[in-house]
Amino acid sequence: MFGVYFGKYLEGKGILTNEQYNTILAENKNKRVKMGLLAVEAGLMTTEQADEVNMTQQMQDRRFGDIAVEKGYLTDEQVGTLLKKQGDEYLLFVQALVENDILSLEEIQKEINAYKKSERFTALDIEAIKSSDIDKIVPVFTKENTILPVVKDYIALTARNFVRFIDTQFRMEKVETINEYASAFMAAQELDGDYKIFTGLGGEGEGIKIIAEAYAKEEFEQIDLDAIDSACEFLNCNNGLYATKLSYEDVNLDMLPPIMKDSATTIRSEGNMFKMPFYIKDKKVDLIICVESKWKLD
Repeated sequence: MFGVYFGKYLEGKGILTNEQYNTILAENKNKRVKMGLLAVEAGLMTTEQADEVNMTQQMQDRRFGDIAVEKGYLTDEQVGTLLKKQGDEYLLFVQALVENDILSLEEIQKEINAYKKSERFTALDIEAIKSSDIDKIVPVFTKENTILPVVKDYIALTARNFVRFIDTQFRMEKVETINEYASAFMAAQELDGDYKIFTGLGGEGEGIKIIAEAYAKEEFEQIDLDAIDSACEFLNCNNGLYATKLSYEDVNLDMLPPIMKDSATTIRSEGNMFKMPFYIKDKKVDLIICVESKWKLD
């Protein structure tokens, strides 16, 4: 998942084209990280040592790990540990940048430092994004003290369900506190009970359409009420899981009928309203959440 974030940053700087960005993400789904890169990244071998082993492999039909152990660069235990990391998404992205002569390892580290500074990320934030663990990534974008715990929990659940039902390669931006939100289309649902909550998916339509197609497993020619209805089905599933989770904490919520808007809509709130931007296949969809406040749809 780090490649989705860092890659978009590199695209913005003109280091990657949009075509290169999408190609790398697509091809990495079927690739494994090379042992040499893993060993260098872990600080177990130098670049020169890895190149030496690679050269030996060109003359001998043997595994990288076996040669590295023979030369005394790695132990059997270290090889075993590295093998478990061959599906690491961060390292796969780094590998693609190097193999396509886009950036060297040294240049990648410089750009990561620049990315960290531009987004005001801490070292722990960067490590969280590298981990591809949703439960570690979401707190990076929901740090603000004004964000209610119930909202943070809902965002985390929604992100996990994007992974389960929609697409693993999405990215999010920092949550915003707002009072008004205008949208060309909206799929929404209210929850009532011990809490009063409004949840909605809004935007120009393409992001909602992607959610609808992935969840319904069918294509829609355009964003219309059928597509919005399918997006509402995802939202209903998401909210059902959320309500079930809260029921274990003795919080009771009922889900009201879906709200479908296929024309320009504005939601206004007198209190707690939050916007979490998500990008799925580069198309934006905003998750809107209102909690314990009066809201109105126009």
